[in-house]
Amino acid sequence: MTDALQDPQQFEYRANSKRGRPTAKKERMLGTVVVGIGMAGHVRIRDLLAPLPSSAAKKMTLKGFVSRRTLEEQQGVKQMSLEDALSREDVEVVIVCTENASHEEHIRKSLEAGKHVCVEYPMTLAHTTAVELWDLAQQKGKVLHEEHIELLVASYKQMKRDVAGRNLQEGSLHFTGGPTPDGFGFPSFSGLSRLTWLVDLFGELTVQAASLVEKTEDRYTKMTAQLLTQDQRPLTWIEERGPGLRRDKKVNFRFDSGVVDQLPAVPQEPVTLFMQDLNLFAQKLLGQVPPAQLQAERKRVLHCLELAGRIQELSQASAQSSV
Repeated sequence: MTDALQDPQQFEYRANSKRGRPTAKKERMLGTVVVGIGMAGHVRIRDLLAPLPSSAAKKMTLKGFVSRRTLEEQQGVKQMSLEDALSREDVEVVIVCTENASHEEHIRKSLEAGKHVCVEYPMTLAHTTAVELWDLAQQKGKVLHEEHIELLVASYKQMKRDVAGRNLQEGSLHFTGGPTPDGFGFPSFSGLSRLTWLVDLFGELTVQAASLVEKTEDRYTKMTAQLLTQDQRPLTWIEERGPGLRRDKKVNFRFDSGVVDQLPAVPQEPVTLFMQDLNLFAQKLLGQVPPAQLQAERKRVLHCLELAGRIQELSQASAQSSV
């Protein structure tokens, strides 16, 4: 990352005219704006205003927020236009918390303006577009980070440890929840965190078949994707949404050494998920994340988006053939 802060502890000194002693110049901070003031946007503002002591996020300073609506100050932070934010030299970082359909536009504008970008998943609603944006980030020497707090959940991290090294025979992940808001894309994109779980647990996957049941008048959808691991083991991913459906994840992974059919009951970690993600993003800005980790993350993100696109294609083709 050519524009990353390579040595955040470095100080510049100047002579003090009165005492003749060197005094420390104020450390460089990364001016940051939050775009989108929904639930995630409010959490981002909260965490930026009160980062963990001695964490990488302490190097970020909040300059304002951007919203389509005209709002009063949020947590003492003033609103600004996107154009103002992207033109200001003291703004170096943009955190995008808008609906999925607008991610691409905000990322592209921010990168072209020379800003680092953190964006909620999914980065875009098309794999090819995500490749373009990541290439653009590299050309500009900027960090492009896609948030995946689902990988930071304590119960998931324990489950990953529990299944490590075991031989999968077959498995399923069934998510239920309320209707998806407008602008969040096809279920394989709006539910990308569940697909990311499967890839993170079992490696690269292929899509064998996919279908979608949709009852528009009832705001009900049920997407079913049949996946295969590299060892040709079957995985079923179901994304079911509709009024009255409780938000829940049901897992059933059968191994040659037993079955994992529920998430482990573990204590909640003291650091919140979004704060953990903010610190990871800040570490990237400061050049503290190894290149191999960055490359592996990019590979996983793009693979999941490619799978999501393929699931959408097969689901739509299946729906057309049944008409």
